[in-house]
Amino acid sequence: MKKKGFGVVLSTMLLGSMVLSACGAEKTTGQASKKEFNYAMSGLYKPFNFKEDGKLAGFDVEIGKALSKKMGMKAVPVTNPWETIVQGLLSKKYNAILGSMTITEERSKVVAFTNPYYVSGSQIFVAKNNQEIKSAEDLKGKKIGVVKASPYKDLAIKYTGKENVVDYDSDLTAIMDLPTGRLDAVITDQMVGFRVIKEGKAKIKDVGEPLTHDDQAIAVRKEDKELKGKINKALEEIIKDGTYEKISEKWFGRNILDEKK
Repeated sequence: MKKKGFGVVLSTMLLGSMVLSACGAEKTTGQASKKEFNYAMSGLYKPFNFKEDGKLAGFDVEIGKALSKKMGMKAVPVTNPWETIVQGLLSKKYNAILGSMTITEERSKVVAFTNPYYVSGSQIFVAKNNQEIKSAEDLKGKKIGVVKASPYKDLAIKYTGKENVVDYDSDLTAIMDLPTGRLDAVITDQMVGFRVIKEGKAKIKDVGEPLTHDDQAIAVRKEDKELKGKINKALEEIIKDGTYEKISEKWFGRNILDEKK
């Protein structure tokens, strides 16, 4: 009886221990997941986010890591097709979208945006030795290159007339025609031109103020107000301590947040 009783007690103790262990493991796993900052991007938008040697790299990836460090969380960048990236956020596949998403009225109806972490827009680029074009007012009658069927074409037509606009299949091809004199100017996204300048692929420069203004921010679920607050605080900190500028200089050769000013 004693042996049988002891066996029952031992079995009960072991069973209880297993239950407690299981509960503890579940709790630990839950805590670990809370400490992870899973942020999504397409992984197809170089130099902001792209695959290099099988790993995610780029400006967005590094900004996410810097924010995670400030928030005391583990950075976990992930990819998701851009066309379903908002749906993925709403279904809680990840905590945030940190993939160069423009703040729009339509998107703001379904997600909450943090403060902008960089600004982009349409920019005029000319050959580095061009002294004639200093602003949009100087584009009248000038030959301007743009990507066909892009919003930049409408801007070019507005400033120089339809007859002076030259269509290209890619921004880079158009930009390469600036130093040759085939074009007087190119209108494209700021970041496209800034990256070309940084890499020294063509002797060009940006002139004048941006023709359009697009704030890029981090999207979170509307109910995640605490996370939004933490991200904004962390963003402010990496800007103040110089981390942001260091990352921006690495990828673009300038502080792309300052372009807003």
